[in-house]
Amino acid sequence: MCGRFAFFSPREAVIAAFGADIDFQFQPRYNIAPSQEVTLLRLDDNAQLRADNYRWGLVPFWAKDPAIGNRMINARAETVAEKPSYRQSFSRRRCVVLASGFYEWHEEVSGKTPFFISRADAQPFGMAGLWDEWARGEGEPLRTCTVITTAANEFMRNMHDRMPVVMAGDQALGWLNTDASKDELLSMLLGPQQVKLQAWAVSKAVNNPINDNAKLIERVTD
Repeated sequence: MCGRFAFFSPREAVIAAFGADIDFQFQPRYNIAPSQEVTLLRLDDNAQLRADNYRWGLVPFWAKDPAIGNRMINARAETVAEKPSYRQSFSRRRCVVLASGFYEWHEEVSGKTPFFISRADAQPFGMAGLWDEWARGEGEPLRTCTVITTAANEFMRNMHDRMPVVMAGDQALGWLNTDASKDELLSMLLGPQQVKLQAWAVSKAVNNPINDNAKLIERVTD
């Protein structure tokens, strides 16, 4: 699964990673948790790439209660195209959630040790996602998103059996392509993960989402 991540990369690095001049504003974050705002890329109605800040935890447009988003922070790649909660967003409202790295916890004799996982070259990346809008009376609609997970690759398998679908560059833009077929999209989600990763143990201070500072990604040693 993906339950906590960080996004602190400079704007210039994001532009270089995705090959597009994207206008966005964000504050560096080192401990992003569900129900908080995340920065994502999507295509607008004119098929232009844009960045937006949406709440993490998908609330489908048909939901009666927005609290459903608390249970929908992740969508499984294996069922995302068919499950009623996600299939319309899969077809029409795909996004890439921007990240500098994500956290995973490894079960050990002494308890769970948190690890920070990032690209091997330390550049920003995207996590395949879906978004939706939920109307609430006459006010602004609630805009939310979810992160898609897939079976862990060999690198991640020792920490967890699931991982976010990590994308960069052309692959991320291909995921957003409105002309992509269902088979092409599923291949991106279920095929081999193309981005090389690195990981190291970090402080258990990350366990508390109140903590949000650069020290959380520092390597710890025994």
